[in-house]
Amino acid sequence: MTDITNFTKFGLNKFILKALNDIGYKNPSPIQKKCIPYLLSSKDVLGIAQTGSGKTAAFILPLLNNLDLSIKKTQILILTPTRELAIQVTKATSLFAKYLSGISILALYGGQSYQIQFKRLRLGVQIIIATPGRLLDHIKRKTVNLFKLTSLVIDEADEMLKMGFIEDVEKILSKIPKRHQTSLFSATMPKRIKNITKKFMVHPYEIFIKTNIKTIPDIKQTYWLINSKKIDALMRFLETENFTAVLIFVKTKTATIEIADILKQFNYNSAPLNGDMNQNNREKTLEKFRNGKLDILIATDIAARGLDVNRIDLVINYDIPMDIESYIHRIGRTGRAGRQGKSLSFIEYKEKRLLKNIEYRIKCNIDEILLPNNEILSKKRLENFIKKIKEESNAINNINLIKYKEIISTLIVKNNINKETLIIILLKLSQNKKPLILPPDPIISQKTFHKKSFFYKKKKRKYMDTYRINIGKKDKVEIRHIVGAIINELKITNNDLGNIKLFNNYSTIELTPIIKKNILKYSKNIKILNKNINFELILKKIYKKKLHLKFKKKYFK
Repeated sequence: MTDITNFTKFGLNKFILKALNDIGYKNPSPIQKKCIPYLLSSKDVLGIAQTGSGKTAAFILPLLNNLDLSIKKTQILILTPTRELAIQVTKATSLFAKYLSGISILALYGGQSYQIQFKRLRLGVQIIIATPGRLLDHIKRKTVNLFKLTSLVIDEADEMLKMGFIEDVEKILSKIPKRHQTSLFSATMPKRIKNITKKFMVHPYEIFIKTNIKTIPDIKQTYWLINSKKIDALMRFLETENFTAVLIFVKTKTATIEIADILKQFNYNSAPLNGDMNQNNREKTLEKFRNGKLDILIATDIAARGLDVNRIDLVINYDIPMDIESYIHRIGRTGRAGRQGKSLSFIEYKEKRLLKNIEYRIKCNIDEILLPNNEILSKKRLENFIKKIKEESNAINNINLIKYKEIISTLIVKNNINKETLIIILLKLSQNKKPLILPPDPIISQKTFHKKSFFYKKKKRKYMDTYRINIGKKDKVEIRHIVGAIINELKITNNDLGNIKLFNNYSTIELTPIIKKNILKYSKNIKILNKNINFELILKKIYKKKLHLKFKKKYFK
Protein backbone atom coordinates (compact mmCIF):
# COMPACT_ATOMS: atom_id res chain seq x y z
CA MET A 1 0.00 0.00 0.00
CA THR A 2 3.02 2.35 0.22
CA ASP A 3 2.68 3.17 -3.52
CA ILE A 4 -0.54 5.10 -2.81
CA THR A 5 -0.12 8.63 -4.14
CA ASN A 6 -3.44 10.25 -3.15
CA PHE A 7 -6.19 9.83 -0.56
CA THR A 8 -8.79 8.53 -3.02
CA LYS A 9 -6.88 5.23 -3.32
CA PHE A 10 -7.55 4.28 0.32
CA GLY A 11 -11.27 3.78 -0.24
CA LEU A 12 -12.33 6.51 2.22
CA ASN A 13 -15.95 7.61 1.92
CA LYS A 14 -16.88 10.55 -0.29
CA PHE A 15 -17.71 12.89 2.62
CA ILE A 16 -14.23 12.56 4.12
CA LEU A 17 -12.63 12.97 0.68
CA LYS A 18 -14.68 16.14 0.13
CA ALA A 19 -13.38 17.59 3.42
CA LEU A 20 -9.81 16.68 2.47
CA ASN A 21 -10.27 18.37 -0.89
CA ASP A 22 -11.55 21.55 0.79
CA ILE A 23 -8.43 21.92 2.91
CA GLY A 24 -5.99 21.00 0.16
CA TYR A 25 -4.98 17.52 1.35
CA LYS A 26 -3.90 15.61 -1.75
CA ASN A 27 -0.87 13.43 -1.14
CA PRO A 28 -0.65 11.30 2.03
CA SER A 29 2.49 11.52 4.20
CA PRO A 30 4.61 8.37 4.84
CA ILE A 31 2.88 7.59 8.16
CA GLN A 32 -0.54 8.06 6.58
CA LYS A 33 0.34 5.69 3.74
CA LYS A 34 1.30 2.99 6.24
CA CYS A 35 -1.30 3.55 8.98
CA ILE A 36 -4.55 4.16 7.14
CA PRO A 37 -4.93 0.73 5.42
CA TYR A 38 -4.33 -1.17 8.68
CA LEU A 39 -6.64 1.02 10.76
CA LEU A 40 -9.33 0.76 8.09
CA SER A 41 -9.19 -3.02 8.50
CA SER A 42 -9.58 -2.64 12.32
CA LYS A 43 -6.03 -3.83 13.12
CA ASP A 44 -3.95 -2.56 16.06
CA VAL A 45 -1.20 -0.11 15.09
CA LEU A 46 1.95 1.02 16.89
CA GLY A 47 3.43 4.18 15.34
CA ILE A 48 6.82 5.70 16.16
CA ALA A 49 6.86 9.19 14.66
CA GLN A 50 7.69 12.76 15.61
CA THR A 51 5.04 15.47 15.95
CA GLY A 52 4.48 17.07 12.56
CA SER A 53 4.62 13.79 10.62
CA GLY A 54 0.87 13.82 9.94
CA LYS A 55 -0.08 11.15 12.49
CA THR A 56 -3.31 12.92 13.56
CA ALA A 57 -4.81 12.47 10.10
CA ALA A 58 -3.26 8.99 9.96
CA PHE A 59 -5.52 7.75 12.76
CA ILE A 60 -8.50 10.12 12.49
CA LEU A 61 -9.35 9.50 8.82
CA PRO A 62 -9.74 5.68 8.98
CA LEU A 63 -11.55 5.82 12.34
CA LEU A 64 -14.02 8.38 10.98
CA ASN A 65 -14.54 6.18 7.93
CA ASN A 66 -15.41 3.17 10.14
CA LEU A 67 -17.68 5.14 12.51
CA ASP A 68 -21.32 4.04 12.68
CA LEU A 69 -23.22 7.34 12.65
CA SER A 70 -26.50 5.60 13.56
CA ILE A 71 -25.11 4.74 17.02
CA LYS A 72 -25.17 7.75 19.35
CA LYS A 73 -22.73 6.18 21.85
CA THR A 74 -18.99 6.72 22.20
CA GLN A 75 -17.17 4.58 19.64
CA ILE A 76 -13.82 6.38 19.41
CA LEU A 77 -11.67 7.46 22.37
CA ILE A 78 -8.46 9.46 21.88
CA LEU A 79 -6.17 10.08 24.87
CA THR A 80 -3.75 13.04 24.83
CA PRO A 81 -1.31 14.25 27.51
CA THR A 82 -2.38 17.93 27.54
CA ARG A 83 -5.52 19.97 27.09
CA GLU A 84 -3.78 21.93 24.29
CA LEU A 85 -3.27 18.77 22.28
CA ALA A 86 -6.83 17.61 23.09
CA ILE A 87 -8.20 20.87 21.67
CA GLN A 88 -5.90 20.63 18.64
CA VAL A 89 -6.95 17.05 17.84
CA THR A 90 -10.63 17.98 18.35
CA LYS A 91 -10.34 20.83 15.84
CA ALA A 92 -8.61 18.57 13.31
CA THR A 93 -11.26 15.88 13.78
CA SER A 94 -14.07 18.39 13.30
CA LEU A 95 -12.41 19.66 10.14
CA PHE A 96 -12.12 16.18 8.62
CA ALA A 97 -15.67 15.27 9.72
CA LYS A 98 -17.48 18.44 8.65
CA TYR A 99 -19.55 16.65 5.97
CA LEU A 100 -20.49 13.68 8.19
CA SER A 101 -24.07 14.49 9.13
CA GLY A 102 -25.05 14.11 12.79
CA ILE A 103 -21.55 13.44 14.15
CA SER A 104 -20.84 14.45 17.75
CA ILE A 105 -17.28 15.18 18.99
CA LEU A 106 -16.27 16.26 22.50
CA ALA A 107 -13.00 17.26 24.18
CA LEU A 108 -12.70 16.43 27.91
CA TYR A 109 -9.92 18.15 29.84
CA GLY A 110 -9.21 19.76 33.19
CA GLY A 111 -10.06 23.42 33.65
CA GLN A 112 -13.30 23.21 31.66
CA SER A 113 -16.62 23.25 33.49
CA TYR A 114 -17.91 19.80 34.47
CA GLN A 115 -21.48 21.00 33.89
CA ILE A 116 -20.76 21.76 30.23
CA GLN A 117 -19.22 18.32 29.82
CA PHE A 118 -22.08 16.56 31.66
CA LYS A 119 -24.63 18.21 29.38
CA ARG A 120 -22.82 17.17 26.18
CA LEU A 121 -22.27 13.62 27.43
CA ARG A 122 -25.96 13.21 28.27
CA LEU A 123 -26.84 14.13 24.68
CA GLY A 124 -24.58 11.35 23.36
CA VAL A 125 -21.05 11.70 22.00
CA GLN A 126 -19.52 9.42 19.35
CA ILE A 127 -15.92 10.67 19.61
CA ILE A 128 -14.18 11.72 22.84
CA ILE A 129 -10.73 13.35 22.90
CA ALA A 130 -9.59 13.47 26.53
CA THR A 131 -6.75 13.98 28.96
CA PRO A 132 -6.33 10.94 31.25
CA GLY A 133 -7.11 12.63 34.58
CA ARG A 134 -10.40 14.19 33.47
CA LEU A 135 -11.53 11.00 31.72
CA LEU A 136 -10.87 8.95 34.87
CA ASP A 137 -13.00 11.39 36.87
CA HIS A 138 -15.87 10.87 34.42
CA ILE A 139 -15.43 7.09 34.53
CA LYS A 140 -15.63 7.16 38.34
CA ARG A 141 -18.72 9.40 38.20
CA LYS A 142 -20.21 7.05 35.58
CA THR A 143 -20.88 10.03 33.32
CA VAL A 144 -18.96 8.47 30.40
CA ASN A 145 -20.38 5.42 28.63
CA LEU A 146 -17.69 3.39 26.85
CA PHE A 147 -19.61 0.10 26.39
CA LYS A 148 -19.84 0.64 22.61
CA LEU A 149 -16.17 1.59 22.22
CA THR A 150 -14.59 0.23 19.03
CA SER A 151 -11.37 2.24 18.73
CA LEU A 152 -8.85 3.64 21.22
CA VAL A 153 -5.95 5.96 20.34
CA ILE A 154 -3.12 6.84 22.75
CA ASP A 155 -1.40 9.91 21.31
CA GLU A 156 2.11 11.05 22.36
CA ALA A 157 2.51 8.16 24.80
CA ASP A 158 6.07 9.14 25.77
CA GLU A 159 4.80 12.58 26.84
CA MET A 160 2.20 10.81 29.00
CA LEU A 161 5.08 8.98 30.68
CA LYS A 162 7.16 12.16 31.17
CA MET A 163 4.23 14.02 32.76
CA GLY A 164 3.36 11.19 35.14
CA PHE A 165 0.05 10.24 33.51
CA ILE A 166 0.95 6.73 32.39
CA GLU A 167 -0.59 5.14 35.51
CA ASP A 168 -3.87 6.87 34.63
CA VAL A 169 -3.63 5.52 31.09
CA GLU A 170 -3.11 1.97 32.37
CA LYS A 171 -6.08 2.36 34.72
CA ILE A 172 -8.27 3.54 31.83
CA LEU A 173 -7.12 0.61 29.67
CA SER A 174 -8.06 -1.81 32.44
CA LYS A 175 -11.58 -0.33 32.78
CA ILE A 176 -12.73 -0.10 29.17
CA PRO A 177 -14.19 -3.02 27.15
CA LYS A 178 -11.63 -5.62 26.09
CA ARG A 179 -12.67 -5.91 22.46
CA HIS A 180 -11.58 -2.78 20.67
CA GLN A 181 -8.98 -1.63 18.17
CA THR A 182 -5.97 0.10 19.78
CA SER A 183 -3.44 2.42 18.18
CA LEU A 184 -0.55 3.98 20.08
CA PHE A 185 1.70 6.78 18.81
CA SER A 186 4.93 7.93 20.39
CA ALA A 187 8.08 9.80 19.36
CA THR A 188 10.20 7.33 21.35
CA MET A 189 9.60 3.86 22.79
CA PRO A 190 10.67 3.67 26.46
CA LYS A 191 10.39 0.29 28.22
CA ARG A 192 7.25 1.34 30.12
CA ILE A 193 5.44 2.19 26.89
CA LYS A 194 6.61 -1.03 25.27
CA ASN A 195 5.13 -2.95 28.22
CA ILE A 196 1.75 -1.29 27.60
CA THR A 197 1.79 -2.38 23.96
CA LYS A 198 2.52 -5.97 25.02
CA LYS A 199 -0.18 -6.01 27.68
CA PHE A 200 -3.03 -4.18 25.94
CA MET A 201 -2.47 -4.52 22.17
CA VAL A 202 -3.05 -7.52 19.89
CA HIS A 203 -0.20 -8.18 17.43
CA PRO A 204 0.12 -4.50 16.51
CA TYR A 205 1.47 -3.51 13.12
CA GLU A 206 4.63 -1.52 13.89
CA ILE A 207 5.41 1.62 11.89
CA PHE A 208 8.63 3.59 12.25
CA ILE A 209 8.86 6.93 10.45
CA LYS A 210 12.29 8.51 10.33
CA THR A 211 12.04 12.30 10.30
CA ASN A 212 14.37 14.08 7.94
CA ILE A 213 15.30 17.43 9.44
CA LYS A 214 17.47 19.67 7.34
CA THR A 215 18.10 23.38 7.20
CA ILE A 216 17.53 25.52 4.15
CA PRO A 217 20.74 27.48 3.53
CA ASP A 218 19.23 30.26 1.38
CA ILE A 219 16.88 31.52 4.11
CA LYS A 220 17.93 34.22 6.56
CA GLN A 221 16.21 33.19 9.80
CA THR A 222 15.48 35.73 12.57
CA TYR A 223 13.28 36.06 15.64
CA TRP A 224 11.79 38.87 17.72
CA LEU A 225 11.33 38.37 21.45
CA ILE A 226 7.81 39.65 22.16
CA ASN A 227 7.69 42.73 24.39
CA SER A 228 4.66 44.61 23.03
CA LYS A 229 1.39 43.99 21.16
CA LYS A 230 2.03 41.49 18.38
CA ILE A 231 -0.27 43.14 15.84
CA ASP A 232 1.45 46.55 16.28
CA ALA A 233 4.84 44.87 15.96
CA LEU A 234 3.69 43.03 12.82
CA MET A 235 2.78 46.29 11.10
CA ARG A 236 6.13 47.84 12.06
CA PHE A 237 8.02 44.92 10.55
CA LEU A 238 5.86 44.97 7.40
CA GLU A 239 6.61 48.69 6.97
CA THR A 240 10.36 48.35 7.37
CA GLU A 241 11.00 45.02 5.60
CA ASN A 242 11.48 44.95 1.86
CA PHE A 243 9.31 42.21 0.38
CA THR A 244 7.40 41.15 -2.69
CA ALA A 245 5.03 38.66 -1.06
CA VAL A 246 4.60 37.69 2.62
CA LEU A 247 3.13 34.53 4.12
CA ILE A 248 2.08 34.95 7.77
CA PHE A 249 1.37 31.82 9.84
CA VAL A 250 -1.09 31.87 12.76
CA LYS A 251 -2.62 29.15 14.97
CA THR A 252 -6.33 29.67 14.36
CA LYS A 253 -8.70 30.37 11.49
CA THR A 254 -10.19 33.27 13.52
CA ALA A 255 -6.75 34.90 13.69
CA THR A 256 -6.39 34.72 9.88
CA ILE A 257 -9.55 36.81 9.47
CA GLU A 258 -8.85 39.25 12.32
CA ILE A 259 -5.30 40.04 11.20
CA ALA A 260 -6.28 40.36 7.54
CA ASP A 261 -9.05 42.85 8.49
CA ILE A 262 -6.67 44.99 10.59
CA LEU A 263 -4.03 45.06 7.85
CA LYS A 264 -6.66 46.10 5.28
CA GLN A 265 -7.55 49.08 7.48
CA PHE A 266 -3.96 50.23 7.04
CA ASN A 267 -4.09 49.70 3.26
CA TYR A 268 -2.18 46.43 3.17
CA ASN A 269 -3.22 44.21 0.29
CA SER A 270 -3.93 41.13 2.42
CA ALA A 271 -6.32 38.16 2.69
CA PRO A 272 -6.94 35.17 5.00
CA LEU A 273 -6.49 31.51 4.05
CA ASN A 274 -8.09 28.94 6.35
CA GLY A 275 -9.75 25.53 6.38
CA ASP A 276 -13.28 26.98 6.51
CA MET A 277 -12.97 28.53 3.05
CA ASN A 278 -14.60 26.58 0.25
CA GLN A 279 -12.39 25.28 -2.54
CA ASN A 280 -13.48 27.96 -5.01
CA ASN A 281 -12.61 30.88 -2.69
CA ARG A 282 -9.38 29.21 -1.68
CA GLU A 283 -8.27 28.82 -5.31
CA LYS A 284 -9.20 32.43 -6.15
CA THR A 285 -7.20 33.71 -3.17
CA LEU A 286 -4.17 31.61 -4.08
CA GLU A 287 -4.34 32.70 -7.72
CA LYS A 288 -4.31 36.38 -6.65
CA PHE A 289 -1.33 35.67 -4.42
CA ARG A 290 0.53 33.90 -7.22
CA ASN A 291 -0.03 36.58 -9.87
CA GLY A 292 0.80 39.56 -7.63
CA LYS A 293 -2.71 40.93 -7.06
CA LEU A 294 -2.32 40.03 -3.38
CA ASP A 295 0.81 40.82 -1.33
CA ILE A 296 0.13 39.32 2.11
CA LEU A 297 -1.50 35.99 2.95
CA ILE A 298 -2.42 35.07 6.55
CA ALA A 299 -2.77 31.30 6.85
CA THR A 300 -3.06 28.35 9.21
CA ASP A 301 -0.76 25.33 8.82
CA ILE A 302 -3.57 23.13 7.50
CA ALA A 303 -4.77 25.68 4.95
CA ALA A 304 -1.21 26.33 3.67
CA ARG A 305 -0.46 22.64 3.17
CA GLY A 306 1.00 22.12 -0.31
CA LEU A 307 1.25 25.89 -0.95
CA ASP A 308 3.90 26.55 -3.60
CA VAL A 309 4.30 30.21 -4.66
CA ASN A 310 7.73 31.24 -5.96
CA ARG A 311 7.31 34.97 -5.27
CA ILE A 312 7.16 34.56 -1.44
CA ASP A 313 10.30 36.21 -0.04
CA LEU A 314 9.27 36.58 3.63
CA VAL A 315 7.60 34.12 6.02
CA ILE A 316 6.44 35.41 9.41
CA ASN A 317 5.62 32.99 12.22
CA TYR A 318 3.15 35.24 14.04
CA ASP A 319 2.46 32.20 16.24
CA ILE A 320 5.44 29.87 16.54
CA PRO A 321 4.65 26.22 15.70
CA MET A 322 5.07 23.73 18.56
CA ASP A 323 7.20 21.26 16.60
CA ILE A 324 10.37 21.54 14.55
CA GLU A 325 8.99 19.82 11.44
CA SER A 326 6.21 22.40 11.10
CA TYR A 327 8.78 25.20 11.47
CA ILE A 328 10.83 23.72 8.61
CA HIS A 329 7.74 23.30 6.42
CA ARG A 330 6.67 26.89 7.08
CA ILE A 331 9.92 28.68 6.32
CA GLY A 332 10.46 26.38 3.34
CA ARG A 333 7.71 28.32 1.56
CA THR A 334 10.26 31.06 0.85
CA GLY A 335 13.66 30.95 -0.82
CA ARG A 336 12.24 29.19 -3.90
CA ALA A 337 13.51 29.24 -7.49
CA GLY A 338 17.05 30.25 -6.52
CA ARG A 339 15.94 33.36 -4.60
CA GLN A 340 17.07 34.18 -1.09
CA GLY A 341 14.25 34.13 1.45
CA LYS A 342 13.74 35.52 4.95
CA SER A 343 11.85 34.26 7.95
CA LEU A 344 10.86 36.05 11.15
CA SER A 345 9.41 34.30 14.21
CA PHE A 346 7.62 36.01 17.09
CA ILE A 347 8.87 34.26 20.25
CA GLU A 348 7.54 34.50 23.80
CA TYR A 349 10.06 34.10 26.61
CA LYS A 350 8.60 30.71 27.55
CA GLU A 351 9.16 29.55 23.95
CA LYS A 352 12.92 30.20 23.98
CA ARG A 353 13.57 26.57 24.82
CA LEU A 354 11.71 25.52 21.67
CA LEU A 355 13.76 28.05 19.69
CA LYS A 356 17.01 26.53 21.01
CA ASN A 357 15.76 23.05 20.06
CA ILE A 358 15.00 24.25 16.53
CA GLU A 359 18.49 25.76 16.20
CA TYR A 360 20.05 22.53 17.44
CA ARG A 361 18.07 20.29 15.09
CA ILE A 362 18.56 22.40 11.95
CA LYS A 363 22.19 23.18 12.89
CA CYS A 364 21.73 26.87 12.19
CA ASN A 365 21.69 30.05 14.29
CA ILE A 366 18.48 32.05 14.32
CA ASP A 367 19.42 35.67 14.97
CA GLU A 368 17.50 38.00 17.25
CA ILE A 369 16.30 41.31 15.80
CA LEU A 370 14.78 44.25 17.65
CA LEU A 371 11.48 45.93 16.95
CA PRO A 372 12.01 48.82 14.47
CA ASN A 373 12.01 52.08 16.47
CA ASN A 374 10.31 55.36 15.55
CA GLU A 375 13.45 56.76 13.88
CA ILE A 376 13.68 53.75 11.53
CA LEU A 377 9.93 53.88 10.91
CA SER A 378 9.97 57.61 10.08
CA LYS A 379 12.91 57.14 7.71
CA LYS A 380 11.17 54.28 5.90
CA ARG A 381 7.90 56.20 5.59
CA LEU A 382 9.74 59.19 4.12
CA GLU A 383 11.48 56.93 1.57
CA ASN A 384 8.14 55.45 0.52
CA PHE A 385 6.54 58.90 0.37
CA ILE A 386 9.30 60.26 -1.89
CA LYS A 387 8.95 57.18 -4.09
CA LYS A 388 5.20 57.82 -4.47
CA ILE A 389 5.84 61.50 -5.33
CA LYS A 390 8.27 60.50 -8.09
CA GLU A 391 5.77 57.98 -9.47
CA GLU A 392 3.00 60.60 -9.50
CA SER A 393 5.24 63.25 -11.08
CA ASN A 394 5.98 60.85 -13.94
CA ALA A 395 2.30 59.95 -14.36
CA ILE A 396 0.78 63.44 -14.27
CA ASN A 397 0.08 65.15 -17.62
CA ASN A 398 0.21 68.85 -18.50
CA ILE A 399 -3.60 69.28 -18.54
CA ASN A 400 -3.95 67.88 -15.00
CA LEU A 401 -0.98 69.99 -13.89
CA ILE A 402 -2.71 73.21 -15.00
CA LYS A 403 -5.94 72.24 -13.21
CA TYR A 404 -4.12 71.40 -9.95
CA LYS A 405 -2.21 74.71 -10.14
CA GLU A 406 -5.54 76.55 -10.42
CA ILE A 407 -6.87 74.75 -7.31
CA ILE A 408 -3.72 75.63 -5.34
CA SER A 409 -3.90 79.29 -6.40
CA THR A 410 -7.56 79.44 -5.33
CA LEU A 411 -6.75 77.91 -1.93
CA ILE A 412 -3.93 80.40 -1.34
CA VAL A 413 -5.93 83.48 -2.35
CA LYS A 414 -9.30 82.62 -0.74
CA ASN A 415 -7.88 81.38 2.56
CA ASN A 416 -4.93 83.77 2.83
CA ILE A 417 -2.48 80.87 3.26
CA ASN A 418 1.08 81.09 2.00
CA LYS A 419 2.33 78.36 -0.35
CA GLU A 420 4.73 76.75 2.17
CA THR A 421 2.05 76.44 4.86
CA LEU A 422 -0.37 74.93 2.33
CA ILE A 423 2.21 72.33 1.29
CA ILE A 424 2.76 71.35 4.94
CA ILE A 425 -1.01 71.04 5.53
CA LEU A 426 -1.52 68.91 2.41
CA LEU A 427 1.49 66.79 3.36
CA LYS A 428 0.04 66.17 6.81
CA LEU A 429 -3.41 65.30 5.43
CA SER A 430 -1.93 62.81 2.98
CA GLN A 431 -0.26 60.81 5.75
CA ASN A 432 -3.53 59.33 7.03
CA LYS A 433 -2.75 56.64 9.67
CA LYS A 434 1.00 56.66 9.00
CA PRO A 435 2.47 60.03 10.06
CA LEU A 436 5.90 60.88 8.63
CA ILE A 437 7.06 62.54 11.83
CA LEU A 438 6.97 60.34 14.92
CA PRO A 439 7.94 61.32 18.47
CA PRO A 440 11.35 60.07 19.60
CA ASP A 441 11.37 56.72 21.37
CA PRO A 442 11.73 56.79 25.18
CA ILE A 443 15.39 56.60 26.17
CA ILE A 444 15.77 52.97 27.22
CA SER A 445 19.10 51.25 27.61
CA GLN A 446 19.60 47.89 25.93
CA LYS A 447 19.67 46.30 29.38
CA THR A 448 16.33 47.86 30.33
CA PHE A 449 14.83 46.84 26.98
CA HIS A 450 15.82 43.25 27.57
CA LYS A 451 14.48 43.45 31.07
CA LYS A 452 11.09 44.31 29.59
CA SER A 453 11.38 41.45 27.14
CA PHE A 454 12.38 39.11 29.99
CA PHE A 455 16.02 38.57 28.99
CA TYR A 456 16.87 39.71 32.50
CA LYS A 457 13.95 38.03 34.20
CA LYS A 458 16.24 36.46 36.78
CA LYS A 459 16.98 40.01 38.08
CA LYS A 460 13.35 41.10 38.16
CA ARG A 461 11.74 41.25 41.59
CA LYS A 462 9.61 38.18 42.09
CA TYR A 463 7.33 37.25 44.97
CA MET A 464 6.17 33.73 45.67
CA ASP A 465 3.60 32.20 47.99
CA THR A 466 4.51 28.81 49.45
CA TYR A 467 1.93 26.02 49.53
CA ARG A 468 1.96 22.57 51.13
CA ILE A 469 0.42 19.75 49.08
CA ASN A 470 -0.56 16.36 50.48
CA ILE A 471 1.76 14.12 48.46
CA GLY A 472 5.36 13.19 49.19
CA LYS A 473 8.21 10.72 48.82
CA LYS A 474 6.22 7.89 50.39
CA ASP A 475 3.78 8.18 47.47
CA LYS A 476 6.72 7.73 45.06
CA VAL A 477 6.05 11.15 43.58
CA GLU A 478 8.71 12.96 41.55
CA ILE A 479 9.04 16.67 40.83
CA ARG A 480 8.11 16.12 37.17
CA HIS A 481 4.76 14.64 38.24
CA ILE A 482 3.95 17.78 40.22
CA VAL A 483 5.15 20.12 37.47
CA GLY A 484 3.02 18.41 34.78
CA ALA A 485 -0.16 18.34 36.87
CA ILE A 486 0.18 21.90 38.25
CA ILE A 487 0.83 23.55 34.88
CA ASN A 488 -1.88 21.58 33.10
CA GLU A 489 -4.68 21.91 35.63
CA LEU A 490 -4.05 25.42 37.04
CA LYS A 491 -3.66 26.89 33.53
CA ILE A 492 -0.34 28.56 34.35
CA THR A 493 3.09 28.89 32.73
CA ASN A 494 6.48 27.89 34.11
CA ASN A 495 7.05 31.58 35.02
CA ASP A 496 4.40 31.23 37.75
CA LEU A 497 6.27 28.33 39.33
CA GLY A 498 9.16 28.47 41.80
CA ASN A 499 10.92 25.83 43.91
CA ILE A 500 9.39 22.43 44.63
CA LYS A 501 10.66 20.43 47.62
CA LEU A 502 9.76 16.82 48.38
CA PHE A 503 9.33 15.58 51.97
CA ASN A 504 8.22 12.18 53.21
CA ASN A 505 4.50 12.91 53.75
CA TYR A 506 4.06 16.15 51.81
CA SER A 507 5.72 18.55 49.36
CA THR A 508 6.02 22.33 49.18
CA ILE A 509 5.60 24.39 46.04
CA GLU A 510 6.17 28.10 45.37
CA LEU A 511 3.60 29.87 43.19
CA THR A 512 3.11 33.52 42.21
CA PRO A 513 0.34 35.30 44.18
CA ILE A 514 -1.48 36.29 40.98
CA ILE A 515 -2.76 32.75 40.43
CA LYS A 516 -4.71 32.49 43.72
CA LYS A 517 -7.99 32.61 41.78
CA ASN A 518 -6.84 29.69 39.61
CA ILE A 519 -6.02 27.67 42.75
CA LEU A 520 -9.48 28.33 44.18
CA LYS A 521 -11.15 27.53 40.87
CA TYR A 522 -9.24 24.50 39.60
CA SER A 523 -7.35 22.87 42.49
CA LYS A 524 -10.25 20.52 43.37
CA ASN A 525 -9.71 18.76 40.03
CA ILE A 526 -5.98 18.13 40.46
CA LYS A 527 -4.77 14.57 40.84
CA ILE A 528 -1.17 13.40 41.00
CA LEU A 529 -0.55 9.66 40.74
CA ASN A 530 -4.32 9.22 41.21
CA LYS A 531 -4.31 11.09 44.53
CA ASN A 532 -6.55 14.14 45.08
CA ILE A 533 -4.33 17.13 45.85
CA ASN A 534 -5.10 19.79 48.48
CA PHE A 535 -3.32 23.15 48.64
CA GLU A 536 -2.51 24.74 52.01
CA LEU A 537 -0.99 28.24 52.04
CA ILE A 538 1.85 28.19 54.59
CA LEU A 539 3.96 31.25 53.70
CA LYS A 540 2.97 34.46 51.89
CA LYS A 541 5.02 36.58 49.46
CA ILE A 542 8.58 35.41 49.90
CA TYR A 543 10.84 37.66 47.83
CA LYS A 544 12.83 35.58 45.34
CA LYS A 545 15.83 37.38 43.91
CA LYS A 546 16.34 34.70 41.26
CA LEU A 547 13.93 32.29 39.66
CA HIS A 548 15.97 29.17 40.31
CA LEU A 549 17.28 28.88 36.78
CA LYS A 550 18.93 25.48 37.40
CA PHE A 551 15.58 24.05 38.46
CA LYS A 552 13.84 25.51 35.40
CA LYS A 553 16.47 24.22 32.97
CA LYS A 554 16.10 20.73 34.38
CA TYR A 555 12.32 20.45 34.37
CA PHE A 556 11.20 22.67 31.48
CA LYS A 557 13.26 21.27 28.66
